[in-house]
Amino acid sequence: MSQLYLVPTPIGNLKDMTFRAVEVLKEADLILAEDTRTSGKLLKHYEITTPMQSHHMHNEHKTVDALIEKLKSGMTIAVISDAGTPAISDPGFLLVRACVEQQIKVNCLPGATAFVPALVNSGLPNDKFVFEGFLPVKKGRQTRLLLLAEETRTIIFYESPHKLVKTLGHFCEYFGEDRLVSVSREITKLYEETIRGTVKEVLAHYTNKPPKGEIVIIVDGKHK
Repeated sequence: MSQLYLVPTPIGNLKDMTFRAVEVLKEADLILAEDTRTSGKLLKHYEITTPMQSHHMHNEHKTVDALIEKLKSGMTIAVISDAGTPAISDPGFLLVRACVEQQIKVNCLPGATAFVPALVNSGLPNDKFVFEGFLPVKKGRQTRLLLLAEETRTIIFYESPHKLVKTLGHFCEYFGEDRLVSVSREITKLYEETIRGTVKEVLAHYTNKPPKGEIVIIVDGKHK
């Protein structure tokens, strides 16, 4: 039976690859990789020789139909992103949706994803939360921030290092300087760190010490 597997890959530490993930990637007929050069290093490390095909945000809408036909023919296909769980702010959603529509079996393996450790490590309420991913760069950004300013659940954002200070400045403006925030970067890597405090305090820290690496921001919800 043809199946689609979504396989999480390490977000930094190669030891976070699961035994099952390696097994699925070895047994699949084809691996769809966000960047075949990046994924090639991972596959080589685990001696995985399964053929790879590029599958990223710029071509995924064009390749879905052809991939569905391959699955219908009996192939087993695995999807991986550069790091973390596919389809979470990464390619994968369009193919999963098409598989569901065509009644093709979809399996998502549990594994590495950046926002879970950042949320748990933040010290902010995690019984209820909302995942926002990346904020709009320009159009719609102000509207989104105005809406989220009233959100009472803990809010999770992804951000790039060169935009972090600007984003924290917007949080000061829309959420207030005293809103609690936690910024985690380089999760599972050698220089992993989490900086917690008010938005004003964390903004001051990263204004003086420009950040590097992948970043997750956890923001306390509005208190009634």
